Amino acid sequence: MQPRANSLFHFTKSIDFLQKILGNGFYPRYCPEDSSLIKCDEIAHPMVCFCDIPISRISEHTRFYGEYGIGLSKDWAIRNNLHPVIYSHETGPVAELMNFILDEPLNCDHCNEEHKPTSLEVFFDKLFPFLKPLAGTMRVYGELKQKEFYQENEWRYVPNKFEMLIGEEDIKNRTNDMNVLQESEPLTFKPEDIKYIFVKNDTEIPIIFDFINESLKVSNPNDAKILSTKIVSLETLISDV
Repeated sequence: MQPRANSLFHFTKSIDFLQKILGNGFYPRYCPEDSSLIKCDEIAHPMVCFCDIPISRISEHTRFYGEYGIGLSKDWAIRNNLHPVIYSHETGPVAELMNFILDEPLNCDHCNEEHKPTSLEVFFDKLFPFLKPLAGTMRVYGELKQKEFYQENEWRYVPNKFEMLIGEEDIKNRTNDMNVLQESEPLTFKPEDIKYIFVKNDTEIPIIFDFINESLKVSNPNDAKILSTKIVSLETLISDV
């Protein structure tokens, strides 16, 4: 058994969301994160989350995140700057480094001028969205739940250009507006990047088949035929694992 899949999977809660992903790509979303590694409750930043959990143990993951999804090649992931999450505990060297950066005094040449980020601050902003505790809490439909993050084999896409991290005091007020800004630059893919299209059960395979062949804008008719062969029912797949 391979410890990791050769594809990256993204799962969602409904077939409508799956169709939107197939049609438009992925819209990064500001997600509140357990930020206990830097001694904060929650901080939000834009991301799209994937995993490379092998299909043999995917059922627990899909029960939590949703039973509709897409699998994409790791070549596509690397071309688009996706990166595995860095897991740490509170006394790990990565967590210590991030707290060291936070504790450093700001290096302003002129106190009256607008502050410009230091090299350490820039480094923090690039690295922090990929840092996650081994276990902690996550917000699901407004409710905090305990989760073993380390079991998720997570990869992330974080836009190179995003406005800011959102602190816990502003998450409720600013998240929706900041999410809208991310829709101008979706994370896209080509038909040849797709390895799997997952639906919950066998009866939904024709729905996605018709969507691909009737509604999805595919320039090459052969691409639509090939995509149709990538549709997989989790109901059947998991029963055979």
